[in-house]
Amino acid sequence: MNKRLFRTVHDRKLAGVCGGIAAYFNLDPSLVRILFVILFFVTAGFPLLVGYIAAAVVVPNEGDIVD
Repeated sequence: MNKRLFRTVHDRKLAGVCGGIAAYFNLDPSLVRILFVILFFVTAGFPLLVGYIAAAVVVPNEGDIVD
């Protein structure tokens, strides 16, 4: 089985990046969102914000993936 990173459609709050990361690592999406917020404040926000925006642009939606 080939695992692929995608932005989730059914479990999204903003762009679906945290939901997609949670699905990729088989974690609870709430846990990933909490870790994201904690890391946002620890790193002064900028690197994580840039990474989130880049992932929202680069990573495809769940329904757009074609095998």
